[in-house]
Amino acid sequence: MNRGVEEERARIPMSQRPEWADIRPVPQYDGPNPVVPIAYTDEFSETMDYFRAVYLADERSPRALQLTKEAIFLNSGNYTVWQFRRLILDALNVDLHEELHFVDQITKDNSKNYQIWRWVAEKLGTQIASKELEFTREIFSQDAKNYHAWSHRQWVLQALGGWENELAYCDELLEDDIFNNSAWNQRYFVVTRSPLLGGLEVMRDSEVAFAIKAILAKPENESPWRYLHGLYKNDVNSLVNDPRVASVCLDVLLDKRDCVHALNMVLDLLSHHHQPSNELKDAVDAVSPDPKPSDSNFAERVCSILQLVDPIRASYWRWRKTSIPAQD
Repeated sequence: MNRGVEEERARIPMSQRPEWADIRPVPQYDGPNPVVPIAYTDEFSETMDYFRAVYLADERSPRALQLTKEAIFLNSGNYTVWQFRRLILDALNVDLHEELHFVDQITKDNSKNYQIWRWVAEKLGTQIASKELEFTREIFSQDAKNYHAWSHRQWVLQALGGWENELAYCDELLEDDIFNNSAWNQRYFVVTRSPLLGGLEVMRDSEVAFAIKAILAKPENESPWRYLHGLYKNDVNSLVNDPRVASVCLDVLLDKRDCVHALNMVLDLLSHHHQPSNELKDAVDAVSPDPKPSDSNFAERVCSILQLVDPIRASYWRWRKTSIPAQD
C-alpha cells in the first residue's frame, strides 16, 4: 500500500473513531467452509467491513466519501468502491477538480488500473482537455506503451478535443523511438480521425513518404511496414499501383538484410495481381538461401523463401502458399 498521497499519521482504527460509533460493521461472508481464505490485514478487513455497512445502507455522506478514499488506498482496483464513490460525489456536489487531483495521485502509482480513467474528465468536460493530454504524456514518459493511457488519450481527443498538436507529438515520440508501435498506432489514429487533417486520402501521400523513410532507416521494424499497408486501407488498387511501395521493397531486398517484411509486402502485392519488374524478381531470388528455387510461380517462390528466412512462421507461409490467387 502506498500512502504517499496522504499526510503521514498513525491510523486510528475505525472502531475507535467517534464519528463511526453508530455503524455496525458488516463482515465479509465467504460461506460456512471457505477453502482458501485470504489473509487480509486487520486494517483492510475493518475498513471493508465498515464500507460494506455504508454501501448496504446507501449512505452518501462526507464520512462515507472519506471511507472510500481509505478503501482505495488499500486496494485501488476495487470497482465497487470507485463506483460508490462516484455516486457520493454526485450526491454531495463535490468540487471535481479536487477529485481529479486525487485520481491523478492514485494513477501515478497505479497507471494500469482500469477504474481511474475517464469518469472525472467526462464530468469536467473540455476545460481540462489539455490537462488530461499532458497527464498522459507524463505516463508515457515512464511507460511508453501503457494501453490504458493511450485509450484515455484517444477518448480525450475525440470527446474533449486537443487535436492541434497531436501529429507533432507522434513525430516527437517516433523520433525518440522509431520502434514505438504505440506511437505508430496513434499516428494512424490521428491521420484517420483528426477533424483538422482532412482524412486518409488527403494525408496519404505525405504519410507514405514518412513510412518509407522509416522503413529504409530500420527495415527490420515491422511497424512502418504495417503503417504503410494501412495507409491503403480499403483501396488495394492504390497499394498495387503506387510505384513507391514496390520500390521500397526493392531497395530493402537489394540491401540483402532484414528482408522478411519486404518479402511479405511483395507477397501482398502479388496476391492482388501486381506485375513485378524483372529487377524485383532478381532481387527476391538473390535473397533466397536456396540457390535453385523449384517454384515456377513467382508468388509461390516468395512463400518458399519466407519459409526459409522466417522459420518461426514457416507454417503460416506454407498456408499462404496454398491461398495464392490464380495468376492472370
